[in-house]
Amino acid sequence: MSVLSPSSIFTSMQQEGPFAVQKTALNPHPFSQEARNWVKNLHKDSNHISKYRALRSQIFEFLGIETFAEIDQLLHDPALRQMRSERALHLLGNMFGISGTRKEIENRVHEYARTADTVIHSLKGKILAPYGSFIETTNEIEMANNPIELILIMFDDRYHKKARFEARRKLTLMTLAGSIDQRERETEIADKFSNFLGFLNSYVWSPDLKIGELNPVYLHSIHDPENFHCTDVQVLSPQQADAIQLPPGEKLTLLKRRRFTLGHRNIPIYVSIRKKPPEAKVLKLLRKNEKNPAVAVDDELGLMAVLDNISDIKSFQQHLTRSAANANSLMVLEDISDTLTENTIYKGHAVGSSSQTPMLKFFARLGGMRVELIIHTNQTFLNYMYQQDVAHNEYEVKRIFDSGVIELLFPRDIFHLDHQKTRSEMIRFFRKQIES
Repeated sequence: MSVLSPSSIFTSMQQEGPFAVQKTALNPHPFSQEARNWVKNLHKDSNHISKYRALRSQIFEFLGIETFAEIDQLLHDPALRQMRSERALHLLGNMFGISGTRKEIENRVHEYARTADTVIHSLKGKILAPYGSFIETTNEIEMANNPIELILIMFDDRYHKKARFEARRKLTLMTLAGSIDQRERETEIADKFSNFLGFLNSYVWSPDLKIGELNPVYLHSIHDPENFHCTDVQVLSPQQADAIQLPPGEKLTLLKRRRFTLGHRNIPIYVSIRKKPPEAKVLKLLRKNEKNPAVAVDDELGLMAVLDNISDIKSFQQHLTRSAANANSLMVLEDISDTLTENTIYKGHAVGSSSQTPMLKFFARLGGMRVELIIHTNQTFLNYMYQQDVAHNEYEVKRIFDSGVIELLFPRDIFHLDHQKTRSEMIRFFRKQIES
């Protein structure tokens, strides 16, 4: 379900829906013409009425008021706002299970605000980099970390329509950040990530290596001019790579590889280990049209590995299983998807994913953790990086646009972006970076 559909759980942010931010702040008088027109539109969908009532109750309870007319007093009484802000921190602390002093709760809520800002900065820095001036957040909203202040901005006609929308957007993103933080504390994800790294260093990588020791090599690849898929790849030392003069259609890709030992063989492996940052998890919740991290974010711990060939991949799977047993844990592989073998088609379920993306993907359950593993050969990794309609940068553009997230966060009537045109231009932008 798209985040832009009428039944989306993010209806309150939709500029095409009944909760759209208007040119002027909502007139609280119940018999005004604006209020009458709004109520008429709201009654077109009973689901919207239920959502409105729930949202109104939450706002009233959070602000400590009983009618919209009382908002004006809060807007003009700093002392009263301060009292309500302290009460709000207590309510938020209990809702998100934050223990500690009022200051500690305030610091945690401010972290949620910073995560909300980082979501926008991450898009501005990559997916929408050429459009930074279009989507830049209003200074006053970026500086606001107090949820009470942000709610009041939504009803304050001194603020421009864009600023009032950004206040609402920031509150929504802060709520998602709070849910993610609560989930991470409940699942002890930071400790599990540390334990996973410890498992790899103690049981998986070669004991001849120091922790963090890496061997740099280059993949010298030749690419088809039609779709830039890899037709041949050779592993070169840095000295050999220095002597290469690259013609069009060829690339050098640096990999810093570890080793694992199986029998008498030392097998090289490139590994990228990730723990999704909060802003990436917020974007994933939006793409999945979910507010519950336990449902939408199932890949908090992840490892991507690249090996020379399929035989080495099978050896790595065998080595992982033995390493888990040596660490006194059974390792079970779940949700296995193997499309590395010839004539097997990958059937991606994510919006924007390509059916041309071969990989071995599974979840490994061991030591109280569930880790997502994505494994490539050198050739499929280069396709994942560079091939048309497959390259990860293209995939990121497609999924963030096609899921409706860009339009939800940066609606056309406020940010003046032509989303389809921007999508096409960003794909061309990344293709040019890849092929040049």
